[in-house]
Amino acid sequence: MIYAAPPSQWLMWWAVLATVFHTIGILSALHAVLKCRTSEGAIAWGLSLLFFPYLALPAYWAFGKDKFTGYVQRFKRHQQARRNEWLEQVREAGPRAKPLSPDLDQARVGFEHLADFPLTHGNRVDLLIDGEQAYQEMFQAIGQAKSYVLAEYFIIQNDGVGNQFREALMERARAGVKVYLVYDEFGCLGVGRAFFEEMREAGVEVVAFAPGGWTKGRLQINFRNHRKILVVDGQLAHVGGINIGDDALGLNKFYGLWRDTNVSLTGPAVQGVQAVFCRDYYWASGGKSIPEIDWVPNPDHDGPDSAVYVAAGPADQTDTGTGVFLNSIYTARRRIWLATPYFLPTAPVLSALQTAVLRGVEVKIIIPFKRDILLAYLAAFVYLPEALRCGIEIHRFKAGYTHQKVMLIDDELSWVGSSNMDARSMDLNFEGNLVVFGARFASTVERMLKLDLERCERMKAEDCPKGLFFRFAVRFARLFENIL
Repeated sequence: MIYAAPPSQWLMWWAVLATVFHTIGILSALHAVLKCRTSEGAIAWGLSLLFFPYLALPAYWAFGKDKFTGYVQRFKRHQQARRNEWLEQVREAGPRAKPLSPDLDQARVGFEHLADFPLTHGNRVDLLIDGEQAYQEMFQAIGQAKSYVLAEYFIIQNDGVGNQFREALMERARAGVKVYLVYDEFGCLGVGRAFFEEMREAGVEVVAFAPGGWTKGRLQINFRNHRKILVVDGQLAHVGGINIGDDALGLNKFYGLWRDTNVSLTGPAVQGVQAVFCRDYYWASGGKSIPEIDWVPNPDHDGPDSAVYVAAGPADQTDTGTGVFLNSIYTARRRIWLATPYFLPTAPVLSALQTAVLRGVEVKIIIPFKRDILLAYLAAFVYLPEALRCGIEIHRFKAGYTHQKVMLIDDELSWVGSSNMDARSMDLNFEGNLVVFGARFASTVERMLKLDLERCERMKAEDCPKGLFFRFAVRFARLFENIL
């Protein structure tokens, strides 16, 4: 006979469960009031947790936190002596740069504080435009590695390019080269364990950057490692916006031509890139190890570029993600050209762009014409009309899909990296951007963006749909902009 609990007992259990949910909801609401960075976020989470704890509790503990504390500080504590040693070597390496103008010197100080790393000279930075050129040089560099390879990517697809990348790493590992790989657990969903297990069996040291894991109390899927890093022998680095997959070759029928940008880097700034990798690897491995790498910089005394790799993320004590954009915008006196796949600026960044227009700065922003993530595409229409009204030029790329993240300021400052103009990149993701001071590199960025602008259509106010249903969809999509 199957025992059936009497109705009164079921009611008692439901009452206990409801009491537990509402008690945890109240405690979580207090946590939100104390920890949320904005008053709007604190109010929204607090009310949701108080009145709808059954839905709000799992959402809050998965998405609610906007800070990822501890791992940067732990790395510094454990590696402080070594870090001081190679920082001193970096400061002494390379030629001395010519004095910067007052505006650029202020920008330099800002970027050095954001990066926690000095601007270095005697570098050479070259653009790698689109996937075909980038992958050709990346795989060639991996194949020539003699000591070690460091690789870190948000997305690695199990496709033609992904398998070519995997084979290249495994070949070097079998040849006795130390190979380290960090992949983002969220970005590589669906790839399958076998893809990475085969690499481990070949000798590649593979770790997942997994803030969404259940271990060590990390019930979080909000924080994603969006960086794209390749370092070979401590002498050459590739960074930018290009992930590992066939999409970047234009093989996806939905996107068609995939417009993206990476850079290759030689010189002492490479040390800053691999320092960021080591920090991420240290955390992803559970603090068990740090790659055995060369910290002696190899400056190119004829290298024309001054550069610093600015890593930003929710583990930083200051808002470095937003700071990268604000420090760039405030430096501009003549123009700001920006290419980004998403236009979801935070309030401080949009205000800074509007103020730049009022100062007489030309602001051109290149965004895709095609949609990628529907909610992000819709949410952008909250900001696009306001941007157009104040004189910001919006140019929609129509030749395919533009995924690049590039900014050009006046004639001597530019950066290429992984940061989108959205709240996720500024507040929640781990990002990295190579900031370059110098007219030579800036002129190459200018030529590239001019060609992109020729394949764009300038947006007008009437291009923003005004129907009631569309406006409702836009406002609804905006509710999710911080977690897209």
